Amino acid sequence: MDKTRRIKLLFKSRPTLEGAGVHLKRVFGYHQVPLFDPFLLLDDFHSDRPEEYEAGFPWHPHRGIETITYVLQGQVAHGDSMGNQGVIGAGDVQWMTAGSGIVHQEMPKGDAKKRLWGFQLWANLPASHKMTAPRYRGITAQQIPVVEIEEKTIVRLICGNFRGHEGPVGEVMIDPEYLDVQMRPGAVFSHPAPHGHTVFAYMVEGRARFDSGRDEPAGTETLILYGDGAEVRIEAAKEGARFLLVSGRPLGEPVAWAGPIVMNTKAELDTAFAEYRQGTFLKQKSVNP
Repeated sequence: MDKTRRIKLLFKSRPTLEGAGVHLKRVFGYHQVPLFDPFLLLDDFHSDRPEEYEAGFPWHPHRGIETITYVLQGQVAHGDSMGNQGVIGAGDVQWMTAGSGIVHQEMPKGDAKKRLWGFQLWANLPASHKMTAPRYRGITAQQIPVVEIEEKTIVRLICGNFRGHEGPVGEVMIDPEYLDVQMRPGAVFSHPAPHGHTVFAYMVEGRARFDSGRDEPAGTETLILYGDGAEVRIEAAKEGARFLLVSGRPLGEPVAWAGPIVMNTKAELDTAFAEYRQGTFLKQKSVNP
């Protein structure tokens, strides 16, 4: 019996504005809950026009989620109420656990050619850990394992396990796996996918066939959501392919979501926003932004 996962949904990302006027592509978000459980949102920010991104994402709160930012080109500067400050550049990752509450800002800047390109993924926290202590982790490109398969495929392992290698981010409740996969033309990539886990891919460059039952390969800025199964099998087209491959264990919990805060009930949302207005939002030792 074939245990290879088949495509459940396939669609293109859509342009939107966020922050102080940042132009980006919304891959999936609010309207797709709970299809991507435990993931909430994926944004693709890609531009060589500074006026489309330099206004950035000024100070704003988060509670109940984790945000994962992965940069391919340019830089993103971070500052938060815990006193963390840093800049992530090409190949770097910022993994922020908002937990009980954090206020932060993210300010993008292009490279020497004014190019900015990266992705931000939101992962939900289970009810038991919504109010956990906030945590910030900055991971450099040098800390991310790079695995080459027979000179045909290169895998950057941001989180999870791959062929005996372990990603630099651990202790995450949803057992996530986050791979950046680059394939030469015609290469075939197979990878185990635990039964019951949500698995999706997002095409970054080139084209690839994510399901042997479909004739037409998927192109850039396409989101592929898989059905259940034991593994994924992907074949690059003649252009080669690059894609993000992400999986995680669903929480199966109610989602109450308003702006930058995701809880389990409307009452918890009301409390969070009331505390933000009253100045009691931050539960951990902090530095006022």
